Amino acid sequence: MKAISSSHLARQDIDILKLLQADSTMSTASIAERINVSQSPCWRRINRLEQEGVIRGRVALLDRSALGMDIVVFATINLTSTGRQNLMEFERDIVCHPEVMECYTMTGIWDYMLKIVTRDIRHYEAFVRNTLTASPSIRELHSHMAVTEIKNSTALPLDTQL
Repeated sequence: MKAISSSHLARQDIDILKLLQADSTMSTASIAERINVSQSPCWRRINRLEQEGVIRGRVALLDRSALGMDIVVFATINLTSTGRQNLMEFERDIVCHPEVMECYTMTGIWDYMLKIVTRDIRHYEAFVRNTLTASPSIRELHSHMAVTEIKNSTALPLDTQL
């Protein structure tokens, strides 16, 4: 998919995206009113943004603490080998684990960084012992426990990209 720079988006597109990031349940009529356009052009803009892949989907954001998921860990991983086959195997495997919320390849000394969410420390320990360290492709794993959440946002910084 071709990347669309926010500098190539009209101001109204940016305003629509900001509103939807804040509340994806807003009706087209409500969005149109807030950005001062009629409903049909607003719907067309939203539809175009969806078709272009700028809007990938609309979801409900859940409160992990309210659901008893108290542990957030950032795990850094080095593989036994960084050959193409090893990388692809690790990536195919890691996406299957719901505890892994995010996974990134890294520059520097680590091959990957994972964001892992679990109910408690025992669940995390079981996940590490039975899943991560059980993998023959993982040579080294370091766990970094999050203590206090200062900021957790899903909204992209659209205004800073103009």
